[in-house]
Formats: sequence, C-alpha cells, structure tokens
Amino acid sequence: MSNNTSSLKQVPVHEETIFGHPKGLFILFFTELWERFSYYGMRGLFVLFLTAQVAEGGWGWSDADALSLYGTYTMLVYLVAIPGGIIADRLIGQKKSVLIGGLLLVAGHSVMAIPTEWAFYSALALIILGVGLLKPNISTMVGGLYKKEDQAGRDKGFSIFYIGINLGAFLAGISCAVVAKEFGWHYGFGLAGIGMLLGQVVYMYGQKYLVHVGNFEKKTESKKSNPSKPLTKVEKDRLVVLLLSFLIVIIFWGAFEQAGGLMNLYAENKINLNLNLGFLIYDVPAAAFQSLNALYIILLGVPIAAFWALRKQKSKESSALFKMGIGTIIMGLGFVFMMLATKEVSTSESGEILQKAGMQWLFLAYLFHTVGELCLSPVALSFITKMSPAKYASMMMGVYFAMTGLGNKLAASLGSSAKDLGDYNTFLLIASVSVVFGLIVLVFLKPLKKLTHGAEDTDSNVVFTEEEQMA
Repeated sequence: MSNNTSSLKQVPVHEETIFGHPKGLFILFFTELWERFSYYGMRGLFVLFLTAQVAEGGWGWSDADALSLYGTYTMLVYLVAIPGGIIADRLIGQKKSVLIGGLLLVAGHSVMAIPTEWAFYSALALIILGVGLLKPNISTMVGGLYKKEDQAGRDKGFSIFYIGINLGAFLAGISCAVVAKEFGWHYGFGLAGIGMLLGQVVYMYGQKYLVHVGNFEKKTESKKSNPSKPLTKVEKDRLVVLLLSFLIVIIFWGAFEQAGGLMNLYAENKINLNLNLGFLIYDVPAAAFQSLNALYIILLGVPIAAFWALRKQKSKESSALFKMGIGTIIMGLGFVFMMLATKEVSTSESGEILQKAGMQWLFLAYLFHTVGELCLSPVALSFITKMSPAKYASMMMGVYFAMTGLGNKLAASLGSSAKDLGDYNTFLLIASVSVVFGLIVLVFLKPLKKLTHGAEDTDSNVVFTEEEQMA
C-alpha cells in the first residue's frame, strides 16, 4: 500500500491525463467554452438591443447606427488581439494574460447587465481588452501541453479544444436569446456574464494542471535579433501572394459577418419566427439563429475536412488558394437564399410589413456560409505561416488579424447600405462581389501558385474556423 502511494506521489499533477490527454486540456476546453458562450451570447443580442424600441427596453437606434457601433466593436476585438499577443510574449506570458483577460471579461459582462448607457460602453471597453488578452494566448497554451514530437496528440487535442468553442457558441445563441426574450435584454446579457464567470472559475481552479505551460520566458539576445538578410526572390514572390490573399480575407469576412448584423436584423423584422410543430408553438428569438453556424460546424467540420483529404489523395486540386476561392464562392451563394427571402416579403404603401419570409431561408443561407467558412478558414493561418518570410512572420500574423477586423467593419458598412439600396440589392451586391472575387482567384490560380514556389503543396486539412483561428 505504501509503495502504491509513493508511486502516485511521483506523478506530477500536470502530467495526469484523461482519455490520453493532459488534464490541462480540459481546463482550457471549459474555459474557452464559457468564454465563447459569453461572447456569442452578447454578440447575438447586440444590434437587436440597440435597435429595439425604448418601450421594449432597447435604445431605439437606427439600423445604420447600430451596425456602425457593432462593426467598430468587432473590429477592435480583432485589432486588440495583436497587442494582447505582444504583451504575453514580451511581458507576462500566456498564462497570466489569459487570467487577466478573463477577469476583465467577467467585469465587462457583469457591467453589461446594468441597464444604463455608461455601463454599456464601459462593458464594451472591458470586453475588448479582455478578449485581446485571452484569445491570442489560450490556444498557445493548448499547444504547450504536448511534447514537440507528439504532433498527432497535439492535433487531437486542438480538435477537442475547438469543440468547446463551437459548443459554447451554439449554447449561447439559443439560451441568451431565449432569456432576453422572456425576461429582458439585460437578463440575457447577465446570462452571458454568468457563463464567463464559470469559465474563469474553471481556469483558476485548474492552475495546478497548467504549471508547465504559458509561463513567461525572457528571450536571449540571439532570439531577440531578427535576420538581417534581404528578402530573396522566392520570399518576395510569396509575400506578393500573401498580400493578395489578405484581400480574400477582407472580402470573405466582410460578407460572412453579416450574420451578427444585417441578417440578425432581417431575421428580427422580416422573417416569420413563429415555429409551429403542432405539439409546440413558439416565437423563436431572432438571436437564436446565431447558433446555426456553430451547429453546422460541429456536424460538417469532419466530413468537409475528409472531402478535401480524399480529393488531395486523388491528386486533384486542393491547394489553399483553391479552397479560399471555392469557399468565398459558396459563402457568397448563401446570400442568394436571402435574395429569395426578400421576394416573400410584402409591405404596404406606408412601409408596414404585411407578409414575412419563411425561416427556411435563414437555415439555407447559414448552411452555405458555414460550408464556405470550412473551406477557407482551415487553411488561412497555415497559409500565412508558409508564405511569410521568417523575419516578418509575427508581423504578417498581426496583419491577418487586422484584415479580419477590417472585414468585420466592412460587413457593418455593407449592412448599413440596405436602407438606401434595399434588401434585395444589398444581398445581390454581397453575393455578386463574393462570387466574382472567388472566381478571379480560380482564374489566376496557376500564376498565383507559381509565385508560392512549392510552399503551398504541403497544405494541411486541419479544421479551424475563423473563430478558432483567433483562439
């Protein structure tokens, strides 16, 4: 008995495993699950709260003003991730950055539940800062749980971790939307805050399983110094392709991120949300449709990754650039269903809505958007790491996040144009630009691939969505 006890004591806490994975993975899994629950719960209510009438507990803003603030907020969430990563790398390490970021998020979501204007803006600032510290660093800690030679284990670990992201997003869209509908906007915001508090409790409790990851390490002078050699011809060519790929990033997310803005408002105002299943009749909250993307990712992520892997085995075109082009086209085609939805809506001369569109159009639109996302997002970060010159690798990753942020701001600007262009023309514009831009990528695929000088041939098929890339 004493020998067994002695043996158990010799096993470090951070090396204990569950299903063959470090216990620390599941601490980070639940931390990220609840962080995403809080973020997507609040995100789904954002523009709906701002545009709701004052008598309904909202602020009575115009769609354009609400979308403008929403676009600025989501843009800053991405941009602040850049200094968040730098702070962790140079000052306090990933572990403390996630801890501080989580505390800021708990404070931000808690303040969001207070029904005053100062509280709302203060909450946004705290959440932006919190996400900036947490998101760029928690994924790095996941990778640090595994030995360098355990690539297979690391890949499986990330797959488990990303289930947490999508599970949190899925649960948030439904639960926070229902609570806001039944009890009031700030109860919905408050539920999102409770989710973040749970995530922070899990993270603080699990520190004993994370003792060997995310710690700050001072860099030696040799590591601090960047290569001073000028760029080679190959590096310059790859950099050109990389910069062009950033245009794809802006266009894609500028269209895709209509989900939290224009499409959210369209669902609220012009979609028949009455669900009648005979045994169940319920008015579905518009924000609940924000869960569809996460649900589709959970269902389709593996099959789509398998499709590309099989295509590559058959020596068919499966490069990152090809996937980006195809993904942008498929995502753009999703807006065709929104165009069809506008044909079902009828209004009176005074602008009163007489007939709303069926909710099936939202299910189909989000399906195509998710398939497009799963084609483009899995390769985006991998593509950047392969194309970037070594001395510009970190900077290019920062630029990627900046371009994603600009895509979010572009989404808000496009959504605001619906008032002047009309819904049909706005959806047509977004669909046309996305499809045309994706086709341009395919048309110039061969010369673009030539500029990669073979680096693109090692493209992987790991399933990372846009949200997962930011993790």
